[in-house]
Amino acid sequence: MTGLRARQKADRNRRILEAAASLFREVGYDSARIEDIAERAEVSVGTVYNYYENKGDILVATVSMEVEEVLESGMSIVENPPATTLDALQVLIDQYFDHSLVYLSKEMWRTAMAFSIQQPESPFSRRYTELDGRLCDQVSMLVQKLQLRGAVMPGIDTVAVGQMVFNNLNMMFLEFVKDEAMTLETLKERVGRQNRPLAVLISSPRLQ
Repeated sequence: MTGLRARQKADRNRRILEAAASLFREVGYDSARIEDIAERAEVSVGTVYNYYENKGDILVATVSMEVEEVLESGMSIVENPPATTLDALQVLIDQYFDHSLVYLSKEMWRTAMAFSIQQPESPFSRRYTELDGRLCDQVSMLVQKLQLRGAVMPGIDTVAVGQMVFNNLNMMFLEFVKDEAMTLETLKERVGRQNRPLAVLISSPRLQ
């Protein structure tokens, strides 16, 4: 019974988050009401408040759900990356960017980022920060995997390189969500161009 209750709880939580994400897209974050989220998720308003204190928590939790899925799909790339450093980085980063608008619009990302900064001690903001760190670690894991394969030169600090790459893609993603006119393809092209010199510097000569 404990396992069944846990699955039911997880199912209700996912329904709440998916209902909120679709409603935020349709009417905007400010116009969406908890009552409307509950109705769309087919749960009571009280149930929503059992899971989340406010809309901000729901939004940040939606970001967390998105990042969890990205991390899971990113592991298959880390475990079996393309042969060259640049291609491997590009495939992983493109996968991050492609998934970024599955649940959230640019407006929702801006609101979630602001909420996590304004209320950094809330449980879901701390979770957001933790998942961001795991994404950074995953990029470092990719560079380490490439080093073990001989694609990245020995002696390269794979953790530091991963942090550099992640910090840059994070900054560029911020620019992307601030600019409604920027497309995903433009974002990916710019980040790929920025990663190219670094990839050349750290790659084994035979793979440059």
